[in-house]
Amino acid sequence: MSDEQDKESKTEDPTEKKLRDAAEKGNVPFSREVTMFASALAIYVYMVFFLPSRFASTTESLRDFFEKPDQWQLESSIDALSIFTNLGWAASGILAPILILLMVFGIGSSVLQNMPTPVLERIRPQFSRISPARGLSRIFGVQGLVEFGKALFKIVIVSIIMFFALKSEFYGWIDAMFSDPQVIFVKMSGAMKHVMIVILLSTAVVAAADFFWTRYHWFSELRMTKQEVKEEFKQSQGDPIVKSRQRSIARDRARRRMIANVPRATLVIANPTHFAVALRYVREEDDAPVVIAKGQDLIALKIREIAEQNGIPVFEDPPLARSMFAQVSVDSVIPSVFYKAVAELIHRIYAASPQTRRIH
Repeated sequence: MSDEQDKESKTEDPTEKKLRDAAEKGNVPFSREVTMFASALAIYVYMVFFLPSRFASTTESLRDFFEKPDQWQLESSIDALSIFTNLGWAASGILAPILILLMVFGIGSSVLQNMPTPVLERIRPQFSRISPARGLSRIFGVQGLVEFGKALFKIVIVSIIMFFALKSEFYGWIDAMFSDPQVIFVKMSGAMKHVMIVILLSTAVVAAADFFWTRYHWFSELRMTKQEVKEEFKQSQGDPIVKSRQRSIARDRARRRMIANVPRATLVIANPTHFAVALRYVREEDDAPVVIAKGQDLIALKIREIAEQNGIPVFEDPPLARSMFAQVSVDSVIPSVFYKAVAELIHRIYAASPQTRRIH
């Protein structure tokens, strides 16, 4: 009951991190039916393109062996080994191509579904793999029922199709039993091709359905609850409370550094109580005045207080103070739109007291 409730609560799609972690642990969608279809296709390719020529060459080799037994001596273990070696080479001529094709098609079907990656998690001993309860849940669960349905479909459908497809050739097979061996081979190979076509079509249908089912089931199993999504977000982005505290500390440090720069200002432009912008202009340092501090309300009052303590002129110009506060960031040169207004203020400072030309 708790498992059902847990599944019902998993309403959110898995995140990229959840999918990536699952893949790193070897939990990827994989359809065995696609591999079965690839194996059946490999057998059909072998029967069409390789079997006739391989069978003919092997038949010639065995014919020499059976029709001319006097050419083969069997008087010692070396002679027996030689005979078995020749028979092995003759058999490998038939078996080697099909083995290679099965390997190539099987590996290709796996690679096309998922790129192979070494995963140590798969070989790590786990109690769940030998647990009877987990085994029964796999057998009688949804996945087990799906596997049973696929097997039943293949057995029933393939059997019915093969029965009707080969029914007309039944008596031809019986007649072929009394014919030349070459005729028997041709007859059997033709019938096997029909059988393989039926198997290919049926396995193709099952493989296509299973391909999409495995991916749907895999995706469904990785679904997450809302709480899991929140926890993962906290882990990846950090706890919002901690982040907020860190930002607050960073702003406080930046504010202290800014306030420490006020004694170096050339002038302060203020809106009597709400805004204050401290500018520094030294011709040898910058081409235009630089905002070295700015603040609002209490910080603005602090900037004015420090400026007055250090003898820095404070000009009250509300429109200019508000505009510069909104448009210019700290440690930035003022835009050209403010050049004229600020130049007039600096000129007033120099005209009133020539000694203020010193560097603060």
